[in-house]
Amino acid sequence: MTRQIFLDTETTGLSPDSGDRIIEIGCVEMVNRRLTGRHLHYYINPERANSEDAVKVHGLTDEFLADKPVFASLADDILDYCQGAEIIIHNAAFDLGFLDAELARLGKGKFRDHVAGVIDSLLMAREMFPGKSNSLDALCRRLEVDNTHRTLHGALMDAELLAEVYINMTRGQDALLIDAEADAGGAGQGASEVGSIDLSQYALPVLGPTPEEAEAWAVSLKDIDKASGDNTVWRKLENMV
Repeated sequence: MTRQIFLDTETTGLSPDSGDRIIEIGCVEMVNRRLTGRHLHYYINPERANSEDAVKVHGLTDEFLADKPVFASLADDILDYCQGAEIIIHNAAFDLGFLDAELARLGKGKFRDHVAGVIDSLLMAREMFPGKSNSLDALCRRLEVDNTHRTLHGALMDAELLAEVYINMTRGQDALLIDAEADAGGAGQGASEVGSIDLSQYALPVLGPTPEEAEAWAVSLKDIDKASGDNTVWRKLENMV
């Protein structure tokens, strides 16, 4: 079983070394490349003020966060959820820096100590699309993932978008397969079992090419032969017969 979690955070600023804190975390679970519907999402009281620039990005004000739980009360739930999974993060260094800083305050080691591994989808995208913009919005446009509802950054929304972007980058699949048995608040029970089908009962028709198609195919082969100096693989096989 391959369990992957797409993770994103929002923060009070850009630097955990300067005391900035996590204010939102969103995670989306996928098992064997199927969404389970078992998400994790928390707004978090950072116990400090937001920077004005950060609020412009995520829209989470100090007033909104004032009555939310602090990270220390959520750390075990977050680590239990992520335990042993492969974590996919866009620009992983940023989020890991904040997660490690939060865990260090609690004496819980580094985030990587609790998971099977971390994949940085930004590095993947830079290898696939060198010289191009590889922000999450840019990848959504390039891979035709609908992000029209994304007006502000949000951890859960961005994790959901990242899941679809990742599927498209790694497999070219147009849409995610969502576990039919998963409900909105709990884990799915896995993929439905599909019984075997005896195909011997079916007579499959064989359709030959039309004369025009056969002639066009012969011309194409002749052109390829000529371009290769009569050195095509099928020509060698013919000579061996």
